[in-house]
Amino acid sequence: MGIDLIAALSLRDPDLITGAYIVAAILFIVGLRHLAHPSTARSGNAIAAVGMAIAVIATLLDRDIIDYPLIALGIAIGTAVGVPAARSVRMTAIPQMVALFNGVGGGAAALIAWAEFRRLAPAGERIVIDTEIAILFSTVVGAVSFWGSIVAFAKLQELISGRPIIVRGQQVMNGLLLVAALAGTIWLAIGNDDETVFVAVLLASSLLGLALVLPIGGADMPVVISMLNAFTGLAAAAAGFALDNTALIVAGTLVGASGTILTQLMSRAMNRSLGNVLFAGFGAVPAGGTAAVGDHGGTVRSTSAADVAIQLAYASRVVVVPGYGMAVAQAQHAVRELARALEQRGVDVKYAIHPVAGRMPGHMNVLLAEADVPYTQLKEMDDINSEFAQTDVALVIGANDVTNPAARNTPDSPIYGMPILDVNKSASVIVLKRSMSPGFAGIENELYYDPKTAMLFGDAKESITSVLAEVKAL
Repeated sequence: MGIDLIAALSLRDPDLITGAYIVAAILFIVGLRHLAHPSTARSGNAIAAVGMAIAVIATLLDRDIIDYPLIALGIAIGTAVGVPAARSVRMTAIPQMVALFNGVGGGAAALIAWAEFRRLAPAGERIVIDTEIAILFSTVVGAVSFWGSIVAFAKLQELISGRPIIVRGQQVMNGLLLVAALAGTIWLAIGNDDETVFVAVLLASSLLGLALVLPIGGADMPVVISMLNAFTGLAAAAAGFALDNTALIVAGTLVGASGTILTQLMSRAMNRSLGNVLFAGFGAVPAGGTAAVGDHGGTVRSTSAADVAIQLAYASRVVVVPGYGMAVAQAQHAVRELARALEQRGVDVKYAIHPVAGRMPGHMNVLLAEADVPYTQLKEMDDINSEFAQTDVALVIGANDVTNPAARNTPDSPIYGMPILDVNKSASVIVLKRSMSPGFAGIENELYYDPKTAMLFGDAKESITSVLAEVKAL
């Protein structure tokens, strides 16, 4: 009886594996729910990781697996590359790592689809139509996600220019690549299981992924990363249908749905459609080779660290507005130290977070969390904008386009209509910036010419450190 019980509870029992997948799916959902708030994000990540571990173990127990040594080799290589990379990456480089890891997921889905196609269509045998559709979808979307993410990584890592790279006939070429990929998938789906055509579809989709992201500028990277994340999730879900793997279907669907919602939120935060993001070449340098500038008829007023320290130290309310300049300078810890010094003097300090500040959704939140900034001090744009009118000093650290009043005041501006942080409503504005060079939108910031704005030029970390020293000396 004991032997029979052990046999009934065999780890390879299909019901047990299905149950493990259900548990994993529940943990994925709970983990995703916890990611909705910074205070629970860490535990949410751990919960989802446990769910993934259960899903992986359950999959390895599947009776259909025939090559465990090859799987072990893959795990070893992935661990040897992934763990050191994740442990050594700087917080400022998280956006490009997210783009790269996301791309790897899409590429894996495409390769799995290719392998499944080769397994199911030997010697001209017909693949069941629903399975073939899942395979083809995973191939096209996964390849686009992989190569698009590689371009996003290269732009963020500054391996190639962050500006839109546009060639003549770009959109026509993209259209032809899309038509070629769709034509190939239709040809395969109607019963022509030719691997040569399949590889052609894979190549066309790969080129489309490259061509789709190259014309997109760095200012739009938050939206692009969210969109490609959704693509990877959808490709993984389709691969799950092809493999009849419940955990992969659930995980991919969750990633695809959340990425799609986030893409919509990011687009809305810039008051632009996804089509405009993908095809407008936003931030491209004009033909003359210089960024667009305006005739403001005003002057830029520079200041010193000592003057900034006096304004901050004797203020009642200070709002810090972080941007990519803070990330580049790795100034988040210096900013936190300055905030502590001000709080010891009785100053109320908050942080204004624009949805698309930085290079990825939540970029500023991640950096400030690393510097141990309390979550309660991080205020989203909609919550903080009403407080700027009662703010004594707004300290802008490299946030360019998301503070530009041209979004409200200049109808012919490319960012007109984009919701911005209302820093110009503060009694005083101090901007930390290396130079007067424009942001990714390629236009000057009208805020810099406001009479109540003062510019502290230099590296953000060095500037904050100097201001902190002056504050402590008061």
